[in-house]
Amino acid sequence: MNFETLSLPLLGGLFVAAAAAVWFAGSRLAGYVDGLTDKTGLGQAFMGMLLLGGITSLPEMAAVSTSAATGNAPLAINNLLGTASINLVLLAAADIYFGGGALTAVAARPATLMQGVLSMILATLVALIATVGDVAMFGIGAGSTIIALAAIGALWLSANFEHRHVWEAVGDGRSGEEGESRHDERSVGRLSLYIGLCAVLILVSGFVLSTTADAIATKTGLAAGMVGFVLVGFATSLPELSSIIAALRLKRYQLAIGDIFGTNIFNLLLIVVADIFYRGDPVLAEAGRFEVTGAILAVLMTGIFIVGLLERRDRTILRMGYDSAIALLVFSAGLFLLSRTMA
Repeated sequence: MNFETLSLPLLGGLFVAAAAAVWFAGSRLAGYVDGLTDKTGLGQAFMGMLLLGGITSLPEMAAVSTSAATGNAPLAINNLLGTASINLVLLAAADIYFGGGALTAVAARPATLMQGVLSMILATLVALIATVGDVAMFGIGAGSTIIALAAIGALWLSANFEHRHVWEAVGDGRSGEEGESRHDERSVGRLSLYIGLCAVLILVSGFVLSTTADAIATKTGLAAGMVGFVLVGFATSLPELSSIIAALRLKRYQLAIGDIFGTNIFNLLLIVVADIFYRGDPVLAEAGRFEVTGAILAVLMTGIFIVGLLERRDRTILRMGYDSAIALLVFSAGLFLLSRTMA
């Protein structure tokens, strides 16, 4: 279906309907993953990264493959880089929802910190390859292949690190404790089925979100780079927002933050997917200052939250931790810089 033939009001209606479906699935996904975590004995941070992060990355997969297949490499790459930064904005929004204290004061475990550091390394690698340029190898970019292998290695390292007790944080920084394990009456098979249904709904709705956003960009004449970074990036981040809010309601703080850091790792893995679908030079070979700035912005914002996780100071401003407030300021400054790179 060619969405560009539809009117703007109809596109807007489809966009809102798809967003509602994504929110519905994402808000229930955290509960199912939490139940599966308790039954399997796997850690919250790892399950947040693997299941929540992987499944909530499905809209990005739909957006990237569609944009790349239609020859719009800037929209594909900037969707991924934009989502990485916007996901961290959503973490600040979750901090506001958490209220009464800093979210990073109650969520400090080694696995969560490891995931954040690994996502910073991957984003820095993207900026480096985008700066020096990528070359084709067997039909896809050598740089994007390296990023994909590094992302897989990051997932493997996180999975093993979850069960190592290298150090533990002492004191929670506030009275709020993580929710106690609850016995879920549903079987592993049923929970897995529900998770699979949510994944399908998120994938289909994410495809509609990305294609309608792309059509809106074309009809309104907005620049593909900024639209991919903000509009499509925000739309495909809706699963993360709904799932982390649901995780916070369950007091599963590691699950919530693991979702964000894990999603960013999965998103950078999808660069190689864009290369596979794109007919032309490697997508990172066409990257410029805009893409490099976007990657560095994600690195800075992740670093700010890692500092918050390490310090664990329960100090707030406007119902959010100081790290969230600083991250929002950095994101605002980053949008200004990104607009300058397009001038």
